[in-house]
Amino acid sequence: MMKITIIGLGAMGSIYAALFAAAGYEVIAYDPWVEHIDAINKKGLSIESPSGTYTIKNIKSSSVFEAHKDCDLYIIATKASGVETAAKKISPLLGPNATVVTIQNGLGADKEIEKHISYNHIVLGVADGFGASVKSPGHVHHNAMKLIRLGELNGKITDRLKDLTGHWEKAGFTVQAYEDIQKLIWEKFLCNVTFSAPCTVFEKTVGELMDDPLAWPVALGAMDEAYKIGTAKKINFSFNDPVQYVSKFGENLRNARPSMFLDHLAKKRSEIMFINGIVPNLGIEVGVSTPINSTLTALVLNRETQFREIIK
Repeated sequence: MMKITIIGLGAMGSIYAALFAAAGYEVIAYDPWVEHIDAINKKGLSIESPSGTYTIKNIKSSSVFEAHKDCDLYIIATKASGVETAAKKISPLLGPNATVVTIQNGLGADKEIEKHISYNHIVLGVADGFGASVKSPGHVHHNAMKLIRLGELNGKITDRLKDLTGHWEKAGFTVQAYEDIQKLIWEKFLCNVTFSAPCTVFEKTVGELMDDPLAWPVALGAMDEAYKIGTAKKINFSFNDPVQYVSKFGENLRNARPSMFLDHLAKKRSEIMFINGIVPNLGIEVGVSTPINSTLTALVLNRETQFREIIK
């Protein structure tokens, strides 16, 4: 049976750990949140879902990163800002056939990992329709996960990728292997750019943002900057009308608050520099002006200076 290490036990990481452990995989999990880890070790990881609440007690969890060698799969489930640190921790432990998977909202996760781990170990993922939150230490609410998409950096459907998707399916995930994973990452990135910083700055849910005649044009302007960059980079988008695409995405999540907004409500630093904050740098590379994303990023970062010192 595959041996799996999961780095980061937030909402997504906890769901990964719970489903793989429930399917009989040996799961080792790490997160620096001591109260969460202690609760899991004492009582198990409680998952509240539409089908009921269940508790998983066979997860080996720790708040101190230990040398977990001989793992077949390492899943980086941290915030984007923690991806490089996780990769650095994993690097000396990797066996020749080990795989590292990360599923992130923004761009650049692969580049962060490649600073410490060879690209041939890396598989990227995109989560579609994921809904979960940590309600309290050891207790996670999970209400949706439509699809996990996985892809190799070389754009090929390899035997490794087929085998990997099989393991995710066995754990209960709906998962598909894709050749052009970068296209999928960029398409989700457009949605994140549209809703993450704008919902946070205007303090609105997705639906409230879309209904606001002043705020919605700002969000679409941020998206348009990113779309122009993607087009310049020859991303093979699956649509011709990006406004229609992100609007359809938003209509399905009208009551949701993006994770960036939730981070600010909890007085936590966000992933701004991997979402709206990365757009200006990409714009410089291809000659696209990005005043809206630059402004939104400055506003978000300014707010974060107000509570940065109390973040652990």
